[in-house]
Amino acid sequence: MRAWVSPATGLARTVIGKRRVAGHSVAALWLVTVMLGGAAPVGATEVGVFGWPLRPRPSVERRFDKPERNWLPGHRGVDLAGSAGQVVLAAGDGIVVFAGVVADKPVVSIDHPGGLRTTYEPVQAQVIVGRRVSRGTPIGTLVAGHEGCPATACLHWGARREASEHGRREYVDPLGLLHEVPVRLKPLEAVL
Repeated sequence: MRAWVSPATGLARTVIGKRRVAGHSVAALWLVTVMLGGAAPVGATEVGVFGWPLRPRPSVERRFDKPERNWLPGHRGVDLAGSAGQVVLAAGDGIVVFAGVVADKPVVSIDHPGGLRTTYEPVQAQVIVGRRVSRGTPIGTLVAGHEGCPATACLHWGARREASEHGRREYVDPLGLLHEVPVRLKPLEAVL
């Protein structure tokens, strides 16, 4: 048995006599695990400026539904399944600009570079206004009771640009901040 690197793919392969065993099986197993589990393996590093505000990666219970006008009905964020008391993380680097109660709901808001503001509710704040936070910094704990959420507790995560090309505030889909690369499966080479 000997190992070599394929010049065509750059992947390591093992040769047993005249039979080659593709080194793809471990990668394929990892990929299937990630797809079925909905999360990266423990210890995997997220890439990009923004990350998920809950860990492990939560399921999306309700998606963003931008209203035609800011004052019309819609869903100005996403609802992420969690559990009461779960730690909520800053999705990106910024400054805490609000940590308090709005309409009987505890809320935390963070301003990020480029005129973006993210909001997190219902979250019992563990940060104070004016504090600089980094992506992944704990900002509070999730409180149960988000109306319309089928999970025991849901984090409503919202985002808006403070000034858009139209010169006014614009709600944006926070999932678009994650810049996740869609998974594309490629066929495995047959074992010879």
